[in-house]
Amino acid sequence: MNEKTEMMADMVKNLAVLLLEQNNELSMEQALSQIFNSDTYQKITDERTRLYFQSPRYVFSFLEDELKNGKLS
Repeated sequence: MNEKTEMMADMVKNLAVLLLEQNNELSMEQALSQIFNSDTYQKITDERTRLYFQSPRYVFSFLEDELKNGKLS
């Protein structure tokens, strides 16, 4: 696994932890499913956005907004 891929995986893990902290009724599988099916995830895995370099809380704000309001533009 190269460094970028590892950073992307760490971001996903951190987002899942933040989702679980926010909603203790979610399972890890449900949290990961929400992330993997989000536009935010697509942006994290797009090397051009370099979103995986940002702080997890910053990226979580995008995910949180997307989950509340629908797809990101």
